[in-house]
Amino acid sequence: MTFTSLDSMGKTSLMLDLISQRQRALGSNIANVDTPGYVRRDIDFSQYLGSMNSPIETKLSTALGPSGVIEDRREEEIDIAKELSEIQKNSLMYSMATRRMSNIITQMRTVINVGK
Repeated sequence: MTFTSLDSMGKTSLMLDLISQRQRALGSNIANVDTPGYVRRDIDFSQYLGSMNSPIETKLSTALGPSGVIEDRREEEIDIAKELSEIQKNSLMYSMATRRMSNIITQMRTVINVGK
């Protein structure tokens, strides 16, 4: 049996990076709603969430870094209401991810304190 909190911490850290990059993309969409020729940007979490259990995919996502995950969405027009809704969803995901990270740290502190 192996202790996997470090794996969980890495996955949660990657998720927080993705959430941060998505927030930047959504904010940029709103800021450029009236900019001619601006292309909507977004991050599709499903391609990363499905691969979070694979060490190879996690390493690849980490190697790509946050800037490699934003995708241009040429076919989509920018709808302010939709962008604000997506920002709210992103905020909820951030809250869940920070709670998960806090739980992981609490578990690690407990293990350290029990071992004293």
